[in-house]
Amino acid sequence: MLDSLGINQEFLILAILIILMVLLVFCMVMVIKFNQLNEKYREFMRGNSGKSLEERILQRFQELDKLKNELSDSKERIKALEDARDTSFKKMAIQRYDAFNEMGGKLSYSLCILNDDNDGYIMTSMHNRDGCYTYVKEIIKGNTFTLLSDEEKAVLEEAMRTEDVIQLL
Repeated sequence: MLDSLGINQEFLILAILIILMVLLVFCMVMVIKFNQLNEKYREFMRGNSGKSLEERILQRFQELDKLKNELSDSKERIKALEDARDTSFKKMAIQRYDAFNEMGGKLSYSLCILNDDNDGYIMTSMHNRDGCYTYVKEIIKGNTFTLLSDEEKAVLEEAMRTEDVIQLL
């Protein structure tokens, strides 16, 4: 009967056997996947009742709450550090020079340290044969109420121009 349709019985049997082999391999793969999934399910549901599962879920929620509190604390500490950073001294400049022409080696210096608002100090150390004299002058918004030497003016201007780096003049 198949011969009258032009279908060779041997090829039909061969095609059915190939399809059967593919289905057999497919079934084996499905059994393996099922066993893996079943093992994962047993691991997840370990315990005698849903009570153990409920305890595990509650434990995870407690851990999440703890992490949430730690995150909140970390954010507060970061904010405090950022506030402290904004008021810290970041702009600096230093100039070495001979305060008195009789001395060599540029042992005197003026050091200016400022924050972002140009508030800070100028420290000047003048070295001569008799000793070393150090003066500190307060800077508020880039200005001071005391007279500045040429070197102190230069170091103040340089520090106000800088951003977070030390400048050597």
